[in-house]
Amino acid sequence: MAEQTSTTQNTQRRGAGNQRGNHSQRGGFGGGRGRGGDRRRQGGRRKESNDGFDSQLLDLTRVARVAKGGRTFRFRATMITGDGKGKVGIGVAKSLDVASAIEKATKRAKKDLIEVFMHNETIPHEVQAKFGASKVILRPQAQGRGLVAGGAVRVICEKAGIKNISAKFISRSGNKLNNAKATLKALQMLKKPLETKKKEEKKIIVKDTKNKE
Repeated sequence: MAEQTSTTQNTQRRGAGNQRGNHSQRGGFGGGRGRGGDRRRQGGRRKESNDGFDSQLLDLTRVARVAKGGRTFRFRATMITGDGKGKVGIGVAKSLDVASAIEKATKRAKKDLIEVFMHNETIPHEVQAKFGASKVILRPQAQGRGLVAGGAVRVICEKAGIKNISAKFISRSGNKLNNAKATLKALQMLKKPLETKKKEEKKIIVKDTKNKE
């Protein structure tokens, strides 16, 4: 009887040890990644304001600054803001907490808005641009094709109001901020379509004739 009880106790101890080992591998008892690691949040948060602008979080990263007294951690937020009618902007800001970083980035994005020239819910011509290591090509598409793009290009086109476009990154850069700035630079290089130019010229000529009369 004594030998049987000792063997059962040994098996129970082995089972408990195995359970603890499994928990430590899964991160149950202090195993796995800690909470102090670098976290990245991809675009998910959306903010709608009363002024007609819609903002979306593109990237949220925790950054560290090394000084004489030690390291100070802050959050860097990248926001995309647009009205869906041809105006879009990018804002980047840092702060000690996430909420204030997002708020600051949204304000900066609204200050640095650009106007995107569109024709039939797409861009008037093909364009390519480079920013840092990121290089992007934007091509116009027919109505009903949709947004054939992903990542930063898709978010920027949605906020600008472009519904039909295709995009391709020639580079292999995974930096979302550089990809977004390359896309914005490409949109800034767009020129007005000929139809809108002719209409504007006609309006100017009509105004001049009325003033002379």
